[in-house]
Amino acid sequence: MAPGLAGLKQIYQVVYRWVRPNVNSFLALQKPKLWALAVLAGLAGAIVAVIFRHAIGLIQWLWTGTQSEIFLDRLSELPWFMPLLAPTTGGLIVGLILMWWGPAGRAGGVADVIDARARNIANISLRNATVGTLISAITLGSGGSAGREGPVVYYAAAVAKALFRYFELPPSARRSMLACGVAAAIAASFNAPIAGVLFAHEVILGHFSMTAFVPLVIAAVVAAVISRIWFGEAPAFDIPDFQITSYLEFPAFMLLGVTCAAVAILFQAALIGSDWVNRRTYLPTWFRPMLGGFLVGIIALMFPQVLGVGYEATDAALSGTMSLWLMLALIVAKTVATAITLGSRMGGGVFSPSLYLGAMTGGAFGLMAASVFPEMASSEGLYAIIGMGAVAAAVLGAPISTAVMIFELTGGFAFSIALLFTTSIATGLSQTAMGRSYFYWQLYTRGVMLEDGPHTHLARQIRVRDIMKPFPEDSEPPVFDPVERPVWLKDNDTLETALKNFSNTDRPRLMVVTASDRTPVGWVYHVDALSNFNKALVDQSREEHV
Repeated sequence: MAPGLAGLKQIYQVVYRWVRPNVNSFLALQKPKLWALAVLAGLAGAIVAVIFRHAIGLIQWLWTGTQSEIFLDRLSELPWFMPLLAPTTGGLIVGLILMWWGPAGRAGGVADVIDARARNIANISLRNATVGTLISAITLGSGGSAGREGPVVYYAAAVAKALFRYFELPPSARRSMLACGVAAAIAASFNAPIAGVLFAHEVILGHFSMTAFVPLVIAAVVAAVISRIWFGEAPAFDIPDFQITSYLEFPAFMLLGVTCAAVAILFQAALIGSDWVNRRTYLPTWFRPMLGGFLVGIIALMFPQVLGVGYEATDAALSGTMSLWLMLALIVAKTVATAITLGSRMGGGVFSPSLYLGAMTGGAFGLMAASVFPEMASSEGLYAIIGMGAVAAAVLGAPISTAVMIFELTGGFAFSIALLFTTSIATGLSQTAMGRSYFYWQLYTRGVMLEDGPHTHLARQIRVRDIMKPFPEDSEPPVFDPVERPVWLKDNDTLETALKNFSNTDRPRLMVVTASDRTPVGWVYHVDALSNFNKALVDQSREEHV
């Protein structure tokens, strides 16, 4: 063989030995299938966002005569009682649907997707997502005060779950598929693909992973392209080209961050308090949403700007066409209306209300700053944009993706340094006061405490039945005597419980009995409990860092 060919063969063998394990790993993790399914997740997210927005518009048309988000002028032409009648009727319809759906029925949102990612539970289904999204469309179309992004996120995640169940993906790929649905939903809803990818990493996965990055980008880009073809490429909010007047304003931006933190904390407290009151107040299932709609309608008689998603009022604050006292009043009115809407089990999310409150807070702050330092203060519209990002980031617990989303929503980057500064202050103070984001507060009220750390979460996720060794079928199981064996485990106990019991005894194994009738079914060995716990930690660490 010629020396040149021998050299090429040697190079080929080196490259082959180097590349082959990586390719085998790529195929073993089923990444080609995951990337292909990400396209379907992107299609699903875009289609759901388009249909959901048109469904809201259709229901709104039934009582306003227009499907446009700009409908406040139209309300002035309607009878005075329509802002009261519409949400009350919508609440009654929602209540009847909840009665049919069952006592556990409620519209899902981002918190449910986080729960599904963390615990691999089966509460997300296409049926629940369809009914929940219908409830949210009726709520928002009839004037309920909430956001439209949470239901779309939930439905897109349900479609993603159906895809990975049908195509049998490994656990890490399943979590990535849930995140793909979320990224697609955010990208299509806001026309913000970059923010969709970051939000899915920051909020749903809880970490940044190169393994998940590619499918998330595929899903977000597909969804954003479809959304732009359907709705156009213009950003959600059309604003002037704002600039920071002076770097001496940064103390004002810091104070704005503190103010936005206070608004975010009060908003979360109102949402949590409303949910707490509703959980402890007995009302008929059909009556509760109707009462909530009626109370929102009462508020809307004086402040119609609280109805629906509220993008028209948000845009007015960003463009500087709203008075100081109206913005201050709307901060209170929107907070109360949204808390009533969500607390009464009507559907919707908190993303749009957070943007709304932030815009009002920033706009009001900007007007006051301009009155104190007229030569130094930037436009109140700039403060409204920054406030919009700061309050939303503090409520959602997603400062990075929210900041990027503001850039994509407004098309402005000149104020990025002020936005990041204010957002970080608002998020930090909110976390200090609340201890967790609103989504994690929702999970906390359901007994799911993911913020305790990955080790605690994993130990609670694994069940004794998953690691026990059953008794041989051809042998007689031992008799279970609680007196003789004071330490034992039930088959539905968690690994956390098993490890605590092993820690309190010196036994190498513990008997497992059924939770129903205390029938002995097997043994759990200490070494198996530790090895399963370590393996789960290693798998999660690998997923987060690969």
